[in-house]
Amino acid sequence: MRTRPQASPCRRVGGLLLALASLVWGQQRELKPGFNLFSKQQDIQLGREGASQIERQVTLARNAELNDYVVRIGRRLASQPQADQYPYSFKVVHDSNINAFALPGGPTYINTGLIAAAENEGQLAGVMAHEIGHVALRHGTNQASKANLIQLPALLAGALLGDGSLAGQLAQLGVHFGAGSLLLKYSRNAERDADLLGARMMSHAGYNPLEMARFFEKLEGEGAHRGAVAQFFASHPNPGNRSKAVQEEIRYLPRRAYDADSGQFARARQMVNDLPAAPKRGAAASIQDLPAGRPSGRFRQYRGREFAFSHPDNWQTYGDRDSAMLTVAPREGLRQSRDGRMLIGYGVMVSFYFPQRGGRVDLRRHTEELLRKLQQENPGMRVSSEGSRRLTVGGEAAMQTTLHSESIFAGEAEVDLLVTVQRPEGLFYMIFIAPEREYREIRDTFEQMLRSVQFAA
Repeated sequence: MRTRPQASPCRRVGGLLLALASLVWGQQRELKPGFNLFSKQQDIQLGREGASQIERQVTLARNAELNDYVVRIGRRLASQPQADQYPYSFKVVHDSNINAFALPGGPTYINTGLIAAAENEGQLAGVMAHEIGHVALRHGTNQASKANLIQLPALLAGALLGDGSLAGQLAQLGVHFGAGSLLLKYSRNAERDADLLGARMMSHAGYNPLEMARFFEKLEGEGAHRGAVAQFFASHPNPGNRSKAVQEEIRYLPRRAYDADSGQFARARQMVNDLPAAPKRGAAASIQDLPAGRPSGRFRQYRGREFAFSHPDNWQTYGDRDSAMLTVAPREGLRQSRDGRMLIGYGVMVSFYFPQRGGRVDLRRHTEELLRKLQQENPGMRVSSEGSRRLTVGGEAAMQTTLHSESIFAGEAEVDLLVTVQRPEGLFYMIFIAPEREYREIRDTFEQMLRSVQFAA
């Protein structure tokens, strides 16, 4: 009778160890992007367009050494396989609030307040790894996909054909990059998964993942309602048992030396301390700030893809050819609100409005639709008794509507001159903005800008 061969004790032990290792690894949570209507390339495009908007809303820290330090940490983390090879970028924002955020596709921003609050390089790297985790797991566009399941497929199909900027089209659905945006506000499940992926990334890069948990614990201990911390927890809700979850994750990670610390963290914190005071958001503007920003009388041309026009040569353009919104204004005409939005009180906004139901643009009907949206976003805005009048701009049928609202300049009323133009690609519009007592002086400049508008054939 043939007997079954016996495995050697050594082989049995080896097999048992292999089985145990597989069992342990099998308990590690699988992390992968969830449901998403966007392509990875659209994530990247959206992040690029969003970065252009964000950098008009925040003040970037002007310290090359500090920025280089943060970039080196970011690149080390982003080079790990868990980061999924997005075109990451890293910039320091001069803001005393403890916060960091990343846009879809990779643009990542770290507040100086967060650097000041961290105790070591590992804690800073932990927050950055967490933000990279949100990008790699595509949490922003996942949230937007679930919230706009019906409208998005047609909109994204249009984006693939090049019909305007992606951020501009999403704005028509209320998806934007301001405070509370779906693209920047995550669920507790998303926070948990970003923690776990960030821990794996940190370990692979040579940082101790426990430092991420320790930093979050520190923030929670200081109270989520304290001013400087509240902003962080508003967009990063605590998934619960954060430290325990990260410690559990570490059990499944290969043992390695955590030797990535550059030894430069103390120097970075000192550089933060040496920066001038961070600009205050929402500071009241004064009309006395305007003289340097009044039109020079000399003009230069801006040329976009669909249109061109001239503007005073001492005014800056904010946005580029791919931006959802172009702003042309002197620095003195802009202010930042408390929730991070850029406010304009003197200058011009230029964009396209895409009708909510699609189809061919109707000048009057879609101007009225745009007016309703503007009034929803600007409570107190009202149409002047002058109403609207027809005119021609760049050889195309247009309408001009005068509006009144409250100015960003303390104690001032504002005149907003809305000009809409019927175009095949959408309703082109310009909003000329000035305090009421400045409007008479600047109206000739606005009219000259309007006369210079040209559209692409």
